[in-house]
Amino acid sequence: MKPRIYPKTQERLALMGEQIKLARLRRGLSASLIAERAGVSRTTVYMIEKGNPRISLGAIAAVLSSIGGMDEDLLAIGRDDIAGRTYQDLHLKIKKKGSR
Repeated sequence: MKPRIYPKTQERLALMGEQIKLARLRRGLSASLIAERAGVSRTTVYMIEKGNPRISLGAIAAVLSSIGGMDEDLLAIGRDDIAGRTYQDLHLKIKKKGSR
């Protein structure tokens, strides 16, 4: 099944791809070298850099690692789940202090 990608999500994927490309270029690394290091095709590297939504997270992680330790950035995903914490807090049952 093809993933449902909303326009805002596609914009974010494209921005992420652009940021990955800029990181690679800042280091003076070719797409061919990154592809070789990551064990993916050069086309896959280009697709990541274009924000293609059908690229696997594993391929993205391998490319980030090959650029130079950027795979640590993956740990930021979902770390500060403000919306989730707010939702959770709204549904917590508060025990009332009372007589025993």
